Amino acid sequence: MNRPGDDGMSDRIRPQPGIMEIVPYAGGESRIEGMGEVLKLSSNENPFGPSAGAVRAYRDAAHRLHRYPSEDHAALRAAIGAVHGLDAARMICGAGSDEILGLLCQAYAGPGDEVIHTEHGFAMYPILARAAGATPVCVPERARVVDVGAILGACTARTRLVFIANPANPTGTMIGGQEIVRLADGLPPQALLVLDGAYAEYVEGFDGGASLVEMRENVVMTRTFSKIHGLGGLRIGWGYGPAHVIDVLNRIRAPFNLSQAQQDAAEAAVRDLEHVTRCRKENTRLRAWLSDALRALGVDVDDSSANFILARFASREEAEACDAHLKSEGIIVRRVAGYGLPEALRITIGDEAACRRVAHAVTEFRRAATEGGA
Repeated sequence: MNRPGDDGMSDRIRPQPGIMEIVPYAGGESRIEGMGEVLKLSSNENPFGPSAGAVRAYRDAAHRLHRYPSEDHAALRAAIGAVHGLDAARMICGAGSDEILGLLCQAYAGPGDEVIHTEHGFAMYPILARAAGATPVCVPERARVVDVGAILGACTARTRLVFIANPANPTGTMIGGQEIVRLADGLPPQALLVLDGAYAEYVEGFDGGASLVEMRENVVMTRTFSKIHGLGGLRIGWGYGPAHVIDVLNRIRAPFNLSQAQQDAAEAAVRDLEHVTRCRKENTRLRAWLSDALRALGVDVDDSSANFILARFASREEAEACDAHLKSEGIIVRRVAGYGLPEALRITIGDEAACRRVAHAVTEFRRAATEGGA
């Protein structure tokens, strides 16, 4: 008889190596026990939501729910290409950029291979590497900024993928174009550089690495509709890369991985440049305001290029106490101890009222701490 073992699994039916080493990803909290209305600033969601055009397109798609969706995402890829000036034939679309990152691991990394990520990088990178049977390799950052020299020093003959987010999550920091070029040029010949551009649209004039993809055979860029386009609830992402990489990914991608409603909403969203511009400008203004407000209270904040800031306190205890105070005020932010930053809280940039509410709550927390220590 095939009985469960001490670890709760079957004696004979076992998952692939590496699967049981995965700690499941935990998203930002959205509820506070005992409170009905909360201010959620834990998941980097756009406080202004999707464009009106995207909402209309999603509603209109309800009339065609009995039809299978386009399996090649041709209209969506054409729209992305027209807006960003890119070759639609070199694109792939997925259920969030996470799916594309996962396809890259599935296609290019496996047992005996290594996947590099940085110490404060997005938590999904090591999860996806282990899911493919590969070994994740964590490389130190320098003052919460990606260190290209450290990445190149960690590369070996087994390195197959290098993941970096630019701007980075949860730090919000960026590295410049020349550093990205140095990284791409310095990788071993069998390795791909994956530029995760989930927050690229928040940097005016930044192409997320698309121009580098055009010039290199070893660079892939991923983007998402979850952030500035406000479609996190629909899970839509896209990637841009060399033709040989896109061909490989399309061979393992499920043919109907995006519903027609997803595709139609995303197409309308990417074409609404006015909405994107407004969201970026408001985010830039309010991010600067909240950063300055917290710094004035003695809270360290790195310059962020994303739609969140990383507030750093004197200790883990102080960060957790501030988080508890914010929760008591109905405000949910993100603890980032799991990202190697126990002394910090990641705070999504909300609308103006939300930012003022956060600043007021932190002011009250600091005042209480000062009076308590007097």
